[in-house]
Amino acid sequence: YFDTRMFGAVMSTKKFNAGQVRGAVQLTFARSVDPIFPAESSITRVALTNADDIKSGKATDEEARTGQMGRKAYVPYGLYIAYGFYTPSFAVQTGVREEDLKGLWESLINMWDLDHSASRGRMACRGLYVFSHESYLGNAPSNQLFEKIEIHRIDHSKVARSYKDYTVVFDEKMPEGVTLYKIVNSFKDVKIVN
Repeated sequence: YFDTRMFGAVMSTKKFNAGQVRGAVQLTFARSVDPIFPAESSITRVALTNADDIKSGKATDEEARTGQMGRKAYVPYGLYIAYGFYTPSFAVQTGVREEDLKGLWESLINMWDLDHSASRGRMACRGLYVFSHESYLGNAPSNQLFEKIEIHRIDHSKVARSYKDYTVVFDEKMPEGVTLYKIVNSFKDVKIVN
């Protein structure tokens, strides 16, 4: 299975201990570049869905006439960053191939296009940057490579409401044996540091 090969799995149940598989890919939790401020909207449902919604069975009931109230939480805007790690030795153990990595990149690029909802209708991948190493053991530590890409707010006097409110700074001096691939780069205002 793709997900087990890529991300691993704990395959034990109460009855059987089948062990675990360590996946080749690990992803961090995404964090917002700037603080986010959740908001709420009130929603009303007037469509009655079961017989218990009408207590007396008459359409004149208060609940039937006014509907039911609720709240929907949302974030007006947030730019999030997540980091990923690929371990070639685990990939060998689980059988990850180059086609699997291409499938992972495609899914990261398109992950929200087939799962729209009212609360996350315009989510999109705005940047996907991959560091490739010549050495099986890596040519540089990940923390040094992640520091080669910085995201900055352009104007701190207004609230960010678009990825266009940010700029990306790339330090293109890579350690020997490391190549940076910009698979997705939606940011127009890009600065390159040499």
